[in-house]
Amino acid sequence: MGVYNQRLENVMRMNKKWIVPLVLLVVILAVYLWPVPRAPLDQLYAKVEPEKVASLRAFRAAHPPQLIEVNGVSWEYASFGQGEETILFLHGMTGAYDIWWQQMEALQADYRVISVTYPPLDTLEELSTGVLGILDAEGVDAVNVVGTSLGGYLTQYLVANHPDRVLRAVFSNTFPPNELIAEKNKIIGAALPYLPEWLVIDVLRGSFAESVYPASGNDELTLAFLMDIGHGRMTKGQVLGRYRCVVDPFTAPDPAALGIPVLIIEADNDPLVELALREQLKQTYPTAVVQTLSGVGHFPYLKLADEYTGFLREFFATPIQ
Repeated sequence: MGVYNQRLENVMRMNKKWIVPLVLLVVILAVYLWPVPRAPLDQLYAKVEPEKVASLRAFRAAHPPQLIEVNGVSWEYASFGQGEETILFLHGMTGAYDIWWQQMEALQADYRVISVTYPPLDTLEELSTGVLGILDAEGVDAVNVVGTSLGGYLTQYLVANHPDRVLRAVFSNTFPPNELIAEKNKIIGAALPYLPEWLVIDVLRGSFAESVYPASGNDELTLAFLMDIGHGRMTKGQVLGRYRCVVDPFTAPDPAALGIPVLIIEADNDPLVELALREQLKQTYPTAVVQTLSGVGHFPYLKLADEYTGFLREFFATPIQ
């Protein structure tokens, strides 16, 4: 009997050695794989003007994303409208093709409009390859480009590396090639690949509510759309890839020498593009036309859709010298 008890105790000890690590592993996996929460559209847009919500719903119904594969990567985009010239819209870190719906609907009678959603890619060259692949598939040789934030950075890259594809360029709420962003975000940039997806997206949602929303003048549409993106429309892979593109270095172009007119649209209280970078952008492109908006934050095309679209109309109507 004593021998049996001893063996039983040994087995229990061995099991304990495995049980504790196994439990820890299960807990870690549960935390790491915890899903990003979803929320119904009615809940997210409850405080937004009903006319705006109806407009967005109608746009999504009329223009669901088209799918195309470029170099083995699946892209989503929308393309419609009419006119001799085409406008390409490039969103920022936390956008999607339909964030531009108000501008696209307003301009579709006079221009062909194209807007994309970035898949999880890590370099500006990869993004530009995809964007140009979409233009090729749509039979578009050269475009007017409107880029905001990361999209504005990508627009500068297109001007620098593919000037033959750009007629005019809008750098909106963005920054020039710089070392400041990478330096200030090097810790989070290094940690980002190892954080669970739900935490990455939760931090983004927190920044929407704590900084972007107040800077917009508490614009309910801006907050609702960003929360929409942050409830299942963006993955950690997209966040990581877009961050890497934001800090991807390149040499700024000389649009004046290339004969490409540039419009800079900025906000004087942009919480995501600090003053030093806004000033550096204007110094980098001294011949650009500048429109400065007051107190509208980082997403003026959502809050001031008509005024923003007016800037685009006026700029794109200017003949290219």
